[in-house]
Amino acid sequence: MEQQVRVALVAMPWQALDVPSLPLGLLRAVCGRDGRELPKSYFGHLAWAEFLLERSGGEIKPSDYAHIAFTCNFDNVGDWVFSGVLHGDDTFGRTEFDAHRAASGEDVGMALQMRMLAAEFVDRMATAILEDDPDVVGFSTTFQQNVPSLALAARLKRERPDLITVFGGGNCDGVMGAALHRCYPFVDYVVRGEGEEAFPALLHAVEGKQSVDAIPGLCWRSPDGKSVANTETRRTVPPGFIPVPDYDDWHEHMRGSAVRRFIKPKLLAETARGCWWGEAHHCTFCGLNGSFMTFRSKSAEQAVNELLHLVQRYQMLDVVVVDNIIDNAYFDTVLPQLAKLDCDLRIHYEIKANLKPEQVAALRDAGVVYVQPGIESLSSAVLKLMDKGVHAAHNIRTLRDCQSAGLTVVWNWLFGFPGEVPGHYWPAIEQLPALVHLQPPGGVGRVELERFSPYFNKPELGFLRRQVRSTYHYVYDLPERELNDLVYNFDTDHAGIDGEVLEGLNQATARWAEHHEGSTLVRYLDDGGLCVRDRRRGWPQRDHYISDPGLVAAYLEFEHGRSLRGALARLEDQGIRLDEDRLRTWVEELMAAGLLFTESGRYVALATATEPVRMAEAA
Repeated sequence: MEQQVRVALVAMPWQALDVPSLPLGLLRAVCGRDGRELPKSYFGHLAWAEFLLERSGGEIKPSDYAHIAFTCNFDNVGDWVFSGVLHGDDTFGRTEFDAHRAASGEDVGMALQMRMLAAEFVDRMATAILEDDPDVVGFSTTFQQNVPSLALAARLKRERPDLITVFGGGNCDGVMGAALHRCYPFVDYVVRGEGEEAFPALLHAVEGKQSVDAIPGLCWRSPDGKSVANTETRRTVPPGFIPVPDYDDWHEHMRGSAVRRFIKPKLLAETARGCWWGEAHHCTFCGLNGSFMTFRSKSAEQAVNELLHLVQRYQMLDVVVVDNIIDNAYFDTVLPQLAKLDCDLRIHYEIKANLKPEQVAALRDAGVVYVQPGIESLSSAVLKLMDKGVHAAHNIRTLRDCQSAGLTVVWNWLFGFPGEVPGHYWPAIEQLPALVHLQPPGGVGRVELERFSPYFNKPELGFLRRQVRSTYHYVYDLPERELNDLVYNFDTDHAGIDGEVLEGLNQATARWAEHHEGSTLVRYLDDGGLCVRDRRRGWPQRDHYISDPGLVAAYLEFEHGRSLRGALARLEDQGIRLDEDRLRTWVEELMAAGLLFTESGRYVALATATEPVRMAEAA
């Protein structure tokens, strides 16, 4: 048997603690398919959280880890924690970090205490990896995993100069990967793009079975040490070639982890890549998918079988599907098949916000409990600036129907888009008290300027000035020209709303979140007509009865999201004639009671139903 290189795979902080590393799981599976010994995985994120618990005597908890990983993500605090280790200087970036913290008022949690422990942790990780004597160590890096991974790679190379280090992942896409390879000589190879084909090819090249210059996108070093970047391919990995991730070693690690009692582990699954909406209408602010927007999904049979395999093998029912957007065909194929299974799945899916109620019901019946619909705003004018392809009425309907179905909606309200004005916001802000029974945004945030987004690629869309985000200067000791290629986020001049309207938005959404718990607005249909039972906080506790058959039909039309004339036309198709002035007066009464939301001439009924009703598209 030919001698094969021994491979180790590493996922450093700051990925989520409650899920496995999908890239490591995929690469393990790919190596197994290639006839190799399965690589050993090192879960640096779990090891770091365990180490912090141990060394702090329980003072630094997984919740403190999560604060750095997610709340502080865009300020690169997690990278800063390890930047002193990377640069061999514990004072590196400290002055700039302290200045940023003073200016921003950001809560950096336990970052200072963590930084004091980072060097010891990196030494411990390096010792553990070197004891297993691998030939190749592969790092997966996305967002704040860069500096922790670089710090460990540098430490490994100091101890074992012959050790081969490989980087891949979202932080290595396009020019970012080429810059990383140029700037850090201790990184031997960078795989840019999808790894299912490139990583096995690289291992073959290391073993002398093929040439590195034939691997698309690969960054490698010439004999004189010069960084060489192969041309990237536009060809994507076919979905049928994407394996089921192998999480065996993560599952074993998690079973004995001190972190286990603080979290509820979940599985990660992947049924599609790319974004079918983004192929035609790339949301202006979105930098996700990088160089590979092309949408491709697994067959229904493959998707269902893989989900079942993961659930049965690891005996977990919580599954986060990482797809950027669900394949619309799955509503008729995958979801009905999952609904027939005799297991209580709890699935998280990303969806588009223009769902029909029967699609919401299909999600619920399949065991989907969390959805991320990309709502982003309740202003049609702002949604148009984003190129979201939906109106505010669609978003309100999605919030309402998901509430009816018992689905948790994860969303944030974004602002700061070039071209937005206060008039785009005030009508929605004034109506937010009527929405307290629906799920509020998790937060309100200014849009970021991300690499690969249309806003980044086309300055003429409004963000003319851009420069490397200032927080990267306390993370990397690199020239500005290199940082311009290496980093993902950029500073730019603020656009859109500010001042009074922003304060109004923040206050209104905060009240929404405060009043949501216990608020209900539910409608019931019976032979006597329709009743809307109002138990929202901040509104009179009363029941609204509608007995007139014509007005009952009109109310049900407004559940679709109709204009006045659109509703009248639909009613006329049903043989119901209503006077337009009478309908307008009645609608004004419903608006005063907070039973309708209006925007762009459409009216949307706000009460949830015990079961989602079948609706047509908004008129």
